[in-house]
Amino acid sequence: MRDDYLKEAQKKITDPMILINVISRRAKQLKSGYKPLIESLERLSAEDMALREVMEGKITHQLAEVDDEV
Repeated sequence: MRDDYLKEAQKKITDPMILINVISRRAKQLKSGYKPLIESLERLSAEDMALREVMEGKITHQLAEVDDEV
């Protein structure tokens, strides 16, 4: 995983645990055949491609709302 991509992606998703989960889930999708949301002239690993997608705003996260009613 490229350190420069990681630092840039952390500017978009500041919580490290959320960033790890987003990148992990997207990398699994890319490895299973999903098409990348960005174009790259260089050959990138699935993790680096996922980081680039976050950096470019193609992927974000949304926290689920907790329902307090029981």
